[in-house]
Amino acid sequence: MDDRPIGVFDSGLGGLTAVRSLRQILPEENLIYFGDTARVPYGGRSRETLLKYARQDVRFLRSFDLKAILIACGTVSTTALPTLAAENDLPIVGVVEPTCRRAVAVTKNRRVGMIATLASVRSGAYEAQLQKLDPSVQVVSKPCPLFVPLVENGRFAPGDIVIETVAREYLEPLRDTGIDTLILGCTHYPLLWDVIHGVMGPGVTLVSAGEESAFELKRLLTARDARADGARSGTAEFCVSDRAEDFERTASLFLQEDLRHAARRIDIDQY
Repeated sequence: MDDRPIGVFDSGLGGLTAVRSLRQILPEENLIYFGDTARVPYGGRSRETLLKYARQDVRFLRSFDLKAILIACGTVSTTALPTLAAENDLPIVGVVEPTCRRAVAVTKNRRVGMIATLASVRSGAYEAQLQKLDPSVQVVSKPCPLFVPLVENGRFAPGDIVIETVAREYLEPLRDTGIDTLILGCTHYPLLWDVIHGVMGPGVTLVSAGEESAFELKRLLTARDARADGARSGTAEFCVSDRAEDFERTASLFLQEDLRHAARRIDIDQY
């Protein structure tokens, strides 16, 4: 039994999809979430810049006595996970491998789509993992660079003409390739679940990176006998690198609880 908290980080709001999944899958665990809202989005950055940001994010989280870190960011998972894992002496889970395992398990026609940030698509990490798991899978990838800034600005609700127009432009060509499974390779994208599902239709199964990484963390902690006391209810602490009020407003809507005055702004450049 290990009651130390789990650290979770993302470039902004997207990692809240992992937080919501963790609360459902591991309700007894304490969570410390960091959203790098001052530097969002990560998706168009160079690998060197991403590694610098990710190292700072990890150093901040490690100022707490953690038992594990979940990288709730597809961009960092695809570009920096091996380096971060080598540099740190605690378990670090990313989103790529567990998400690809789920996609391979659910596809019936072996045609899998993947949407992510430009950096994640450029890395080829999802494609490489899918091919490793099942060489017969055909992968169609599509960067969706406008999704993250739109989500960060609260434009993710069905009926919003801006996000629906952008989603159709990105997703209709993917739908027309005949895929039956679509990986949401950025943890912001499940905030667009209803919009994406509306474009792709009922014949395409959506796979959430945040949810699958939460299941992976549960397996890892169970194997290490590092789960918290199951009789308790875990807590969540939220930290951001820009205005806490802006984060709290959207986070409250998504997590369906009042997070006013619950987030703390920190200076990430100190780490």
